[in-house]
Amino acid sequence: MSDLQIGLISAGVLIILLVLVFNWWQDQRVRRQMQSKLPEAESDPLMGQLGGTAPVRKEPTVRIADSLKSSQDDVQIDEVDPTCEAVIDISFNHPVQGGELSQVLQSCLRNLSKPIRFFAITEEGNHHTRLAESEQYVSMQLAILLANRTGPLSDIEWSNLWSAAQNVAQHFDASLEGPEQHLVVQQAQQLDELCAGLDAVVSLVVRLEGPVNVQRVLNTLGEAGFLSYGRQMAWLADSGIPRFTVLFDGQAVEDVQSASVERLDLVLDVPNSPMDTQAFSRMASVGRDLAARLGGQLLDEQGRVFSEQSDQQIDEQLYTMYQQLEEAGFVAGESRTARVFA
Repeated sequence: MSDLQIGLISAGVLIILLVLVFNWWQDQRVRRQMQSKLPEAESDPLMGQLGGTAPVRKEPTVRIADSLKSSQDDVQIDEVDPTCEAVIDISFNHPVQGGELSQVLQSCLRNLSKPIRFFAITEEGNHHTRLAESEQYVSMQLAILLANRTGPLSDIEWSNLWSAAQNVAQHFDASLEGPEQHLVVQQAQQLDELCAGLDAVVSLVVRLEGPVNVQRVLNTLGEAGFLSYGRQMAWLADSGIPRFTVLFDGQAVEDVQSASVERLDLVLDVPNSPMDTQAFSRMASVGRDLAARLGGQLLDEQGRVFSEQSDQQIDEQLYTMYQQLEEAGFVAGESRTARVFA
């Protein structure tokens, strides 16, 4: 091989490396811009009580240390939801300090797939959903969610929780009480069947004419009224709950790594959005506005051009679903509903 050939090969390799480095730098620059310029809501009513800055659809579980420990000011009053949760009662033979109980729960209650809530009862009879380290507790309840969008609680999942509760009881020489497994599994399946008939997620697509710079899309969404909501951007109701959210080529905004986008998905999660007589037409109107601003078309889920004539009919259908949810005991947009439809 001649020196000229070696030189040409070396130059080619160098050019390829430069292109790779440039692409990496471009992606990092776009992501930094997105983080720094993404519009944010000044406050999130849902997260205000939890002390966080992002919405969490899942109920805090005992797998997370922060959901166990708290200061005395953080303790909350709540109650078990017998329709949506199965409960194991643990009664201590002598009062147990919150700090020790927290450590044992973290050790025993690991790798449980369904969300769990717990309710600890103090010597004075107060119910706490978070443990105060200096407080003394005489009993507690472990409440596991019977069903969500991943399916009903299985016999294996219930058995795992029961075994974990037995370990907690054994550590403190406590007594244990709970329902029979077949009854729990039966109730879980019934709840799952009920919610499956009430669940609906509706979407529209803004198909752009070609790749559009992500920063331009972010700016346009901000101008159209979207705000940052956790990892997503959402069109919020006055209550601070999303009416609908937007995806970038099928991804939440914080997961986007490319410098451009070709498709925006507007997603209306019926059980997790507040009841609205114009739920769909509101989203469709925003979609048409975005299509006009960015240069594109508004399409339905099958990729067909969507007609404004269908707005009212779909509004009526969705409003019927909102009413059916409420009749079944699930108010759209509330935290109890979000636990099951998550």
